[in-house]
Amino acid sequence: MDTISQFTKEQSLNDEFKDTASSYFVPLAELIKAKQFNLKAPLFVGVNGCQGSGKSTLAAFIAKYLSESYQLKVVVLSLDDFYLDQASRKNLSQSVHPLLKTRGVPGTHDIALLAKVLADLKRHCGTTNLPRFSKVIDNPINAEQVSLPVDIVLMEGWCWGVDSQSAQQLSVDANALEKAADPNKAWREYVNQQLKLNYQPLYEMMNFWVFLQAPSFDCVFQWRLEQENKLLKANKNNTNNEMFSAEQVKNFIQLFQRLTEHALQTMARKSDVVLQLDSQRNIVQVTPTLSFL
Repeated sequence: MDTISQFTKEQSLNDEFKDTASSYFVPLAELIKAKQFNLKAPLFVGVNGCQGSGKSTLAAFIAKYLSESYQLKVVVLSLDDFYLDQASRKNLSQSVHPLLKTRGVPGTHDIALLAKVLADLKRHCGTTNLPRFSKVIDNPINAEQVSLPVDIVLMEGWCWGVDSQSAQQLSVDANALEKAADPNKAWREYVNQQLKLNYQPLYEMMNFWVFLQAPSFDCVFQWRLEQENKLLKANKNNTNNEMFSAEQVKNFIQLFQRLTEHALQTMARKSDVVLQLDSQRNIVQVTPTLSFL
């Protein structure tokens, strides 16, 4: 069985994915391989896309394709795996702002750990531990140890690569949640400061950027709800879970709206490859074209 068919089966994807992978993901993987060959060192690839856009699937496929086709050692990191545990977020909610109790925005990640792992992955020997986070229990789980060196690091995240906003941008409420729960702007200003001081410096480690561009933030609710339902189905026998209802998803995504919309306006300019999506997550345009590969 070829890599595309095998991956499609393993991930329980429909046959349309095979066409997408053949037309877009394989050429993108080949481009990344060429970049790594020229660099002759670990290549760091940043992948940005809103919730449910398919960035995790894209990164997983590229890793599988390059490891099986070229025996490259590829590590996939997700910003989601660096979320702080519930206790740490509870402390932030009490000391800074109540909204920080909920995972998601900059400031709710263990950014010091992320910086350490990224630095480790540049080394040519030894090992490092990759953290893992369970959204089912809303807490970290056992880390995964990997040996060094690696050839390619795929780092994906909904706000990975997004720059901080101006004071004028922060002054405007993004939605009803911000208006009601953050009237003095303390939450958004804290998030913005965390982004500027702790996240943006790490972007410099990326050699290549890929952006999955949604048509608008309106798609996020349906895409995120599909994610939640998939997780719920996979963990239906787990009684100790923190899964969201549809109403909770609707409220939850308001935390992401400000920076998601900021990304939709800014990420394309800084990305090497932009995969433009329609409301069904079909790729409708690629910039620049990958057809030459």
